[in-house]
Amino acid sequence: MNVIKRLRMFVALCAAATIGLGGMMPALASAASPPNATKQTVCQALDAGTDCSSDPNGVSLNSVIGTIVNIFSFVIGVVAVIMIIVAGYRYVVSGGDSSKVSTARSTITYALVGIVIAVMAQGLVRFVLNNLK
Repeated sequence: MNVIKRLRMFVALCAAATIGLGGMMPALASAASPPNATKQTVCQALDAGTDCSSDPNGVSLNSVIGTIVNIFSFVIGVVAVIMIIVAGYRYVVSGGDSSKVSTARSTITYALVGIVIAVMAQGLVRFVLNNLK
């Protein structure tokens, strides 16, 4: 592949990674709450099906677990996006070396598999938390 095609592929990977990072922003937004937020606002922001009436302060085990899962999902998403960008760069500068191209492709594959596993894990945790009421 010539350099122009590789550069186009790298730009496409960076764009896809940026869009993927934008998709992870709701997880961060729901994980973070303003310090002076009311109990109802925090429960609505978590949107994890928590029972906020269990504690007078509005903190329940479900909300804590939901917040932790959201933060981990965001971190995993950021790391995966960075790995995709790094692998795309390595793919572009591989110079046609088949071992470097293979390494870059496997890095991209593993990053995408990591994202899929993180999304499935978050869905499973949310399902369990919603059914524990």
